[in-house]
Amino acid sequence: MSLKHESFLVGLIGEGITASLTPPMHEKEATHHGLRYLYRPIDLTALELDAASLPALLDSAELLGFNAFNITHPCKQTVMEHLDKVSPEAAALGAVNSVVLREDGTRFGDNTDYSGFLTGMAWGLPHITANSGRLDTVIQLGTGGAGSATAYALLKAGTRVLHLVDPDVHRARDKAADLQALFPNAFVQAAGVMDVAGLLPQATGLVNASPVGMHIHPGAPLDLSLVHAGLWVADVIYLPQETPLIAHARKVGCDVLPGGYMAVGQAVDALRLFAGIEPDAARMRAHFESLIANRDKTAL
Repeated sequence: MSLKHESFLVGLIGEGITASLTPPMHEKEATHHGLRYLYRPIDLTALELDAASLPALLDSAELLGFNAFNITHPCKQTVMEHLDKVSPEAAALGAVNSVVLREDGTRFGDNTDYSGFLTGMAWGLPHITANSGRLDTVIQLGTGGAGSATAYALLKAGTRVLHLVDPDVHRARDKAADLQALFPNAFVQAAGVMDVAGLLPQATGLVNASPVGMHIHPGAPLDLSLVHAGLWVADVIYLPQETPLIAHARKVGCDVLPGGYMAVGQAVDALRLFAGIEPDAARMRAHFESLIANRDKTAL
C-alpha cells in the first residue's frame, strides 16, 4: 500500500483526449485517500504528434519523474514493444492501456479495459449473462486496442459466437485467430463490414469498440436501421455518452450500456494499479455522473 505522504505524477497518452474525464476521476478519488496525485493528458492531436512519438514521450516521462500512464487510441498495441514486462491478460489481449514506470527503471504494462468492461456490464446490464442466453451471439465493431479488450471480456463472460468486424479485414482475422486459440470452446470469426446486415438478425448483442461516435470521430459505426429491439447494445465511447448508436438503440427499445460504465470500471482498476489503494467504486461512479452532468450543463 502507498504511504499518504507519497505523491504521484500520472499521464494519459492518446488522440483527442484533452477533454477526458479520467484525470479528474483519478485525482478526486486519490484525494479521498490522502494522496497527492496529479494526472495530466498528453493529447497527440493537440500537440500535432502521432503514435510514432510514443517512444520519445515515454523516455521523456521517465526523465521527468512520471509514475504511470494510461494509454489509449491509437497506442494501446504499439506501446507493448516499448515495455519490459506485461501482465498475462495484456499479453493475451495484445494491448496495454496502463503502464507503470517502476523505480528500478523497468516498464510494466497491464490492461484494465477488459476488466473494466466486465465490471461495467455487471453494473449496467446485470441481467445480460451467459445463463440468460443473451450473451450467446455478439457482433463487435472494431478490433483495435479497445476491441481486443472487449472481445476478450465477452468470451470470458460466456459468449459462444463472436463476429469481429473491422475495415481492416486482416487485423480482424488475426484477432479472431488469437482469440479462437484462447477460447477453443467458442466460435470466433472475422467478418466484413458488408456482412453485418446478414449477421445482426441472429445476434443477441452488439458492441461498438471502434472510435466512430467520439466527439473527434462523429457519426455511427453502422447503418442504424439494422439495429433491432432484440439486441443489447454497448459502446466503449463516453464522450459523448449518448453516441448516435446508443441514442438510436435506446429509441428502438434495446438494453444499452453507454461507455461511461467501462470508463469508470477501468479507472477503478487503473488507480488501484498506479497508487496501491482500494478505490471506492460507487464513489467514483457518482463522481463520473456529476462530471458528465456538469459537462452537459456547460454545453447548453
